[in-house]
Amino acid sequence: MSKKKVDQADNLQELESVLTKTEQFIEDNQKIISYVVGSIIIVVAAYLGFSKLYLQPKQDEALSQMFMAENYFEKDSFNLAINGDGNYLGFLDIIDDYGITKAANLAKYYTGISYLNLGQYEEALDYLNNFKTKDLLLAPVAEGAKGDAYLELGEQDKALKQYKKAYTTSDNELTTPIYMMKAATLLESMDELENALGLYQDIKKKYPTSTEATNADRYIARIKIKLN
Repeated sequence: MSKKKVDQADNLQELESVLTKTEQFIEDNQKIISYVVGSIIIVVAAYLGFSKLYLQPKQDEALSQMFMAENYFEKDSFNLAINGDGNYLGFLDIIDDYGITKAANLAKYYTGISYLNLGQYEEALDYLNNFKTKDLLLAPVAEGAKGDAYLELGEQDKALKQYKKAYTTSDNELTTPIYMMKAATLLESMDELENALGLYQDIKKKYPTSTEATNADRYIARIKIKLN
């Protein structure tokens, strides 16, 4: 018999041995395996039932209840948006009553932005820090809003860190140049002129059609005068 045929026979014997051991293991542990599989099925079924029968209706209800608060927010009636008007729930009510829903998470964002506009910066940070999202527009806006709050509190280093997060979290034409400009302006005020200049130049180069780019030339010229 050739070596190749011997190797094939050996491999076949090894495979048969492994299959036999596997079958024996399943036979010896049939009850345990059944319990484990059964438990997994129960957990999955419970999760799907919870999501469909409880969580989704709660989410739908929360979105319906939050409509008026969002309406007040859009009209800059931030106190009413946060606290409600006595007839309709405010964002704080949504957070308290529907805490495990996506709507309650979104309400944290709205509450944070509302407090920021009301000049209550610590409260703004509390809610914005508890807001979680992967949305490509909301994520940078939330980070940038934290930067605004820190800046108002006189914490420039933290503000700069948040602005950098804001413009690196999502690269897009809408938010990125805004927070690059905020970071550049802050750097200039902190006398970090070279870093500020680099950001102004990046805005002009990468986002030439943005509003921020139209102002970049005079800021660049201003820094160059300072550096000379």
